[in-house]
Amino acid sequence: MPVIKPFISATASAPVATGGTITTAITPATTRYFATIDGGMIGATTTTIPAGSFVDDADATIAALPALGASDYFNVYINGVLQQASLSTLSTASLVLATVDLIPGVPVQLEVSSFAGVTSDITTQPTISAPTITIVM
Repeated sequence: MPVIKPFISATASAPVATGGTITTAITPATTRYFATIDGGMIGATTTTIPAGSFVDDADATIAALPALGASDYFNVYINGVLQQASLSTLSTASLVLATVDLIPGVPVQLEVSSFAGVTSDITTQPTISAPTITIVM
């Protein structure tokens, strides 16, 4: 005797989300540091400015430069002119400039911007519909 199996098929609609509000707050933090090039900083192929040579906006000497996070960036100004990003490397110990074409007494400004203070919150919850399931026998 043959086996007879029932056949059941079902279709469903996709749930739909409507409404909802997301609020994003961006709170950048920018710090500035200032140094003056001296003859000992200019090497054979690069100019290295140690962290201890910088002062902050309050004219206080700093011990270390900030470590950059994934969303951070920095700008370097030499003698008031913005430099290409590829010409400098920043670490907590120093700022290295890919040039020796500087003379003692030239001012260097370092500007570090951090966007680590970004937060997003759902301020109004969305309405999500239940799927419609249809069974056909």
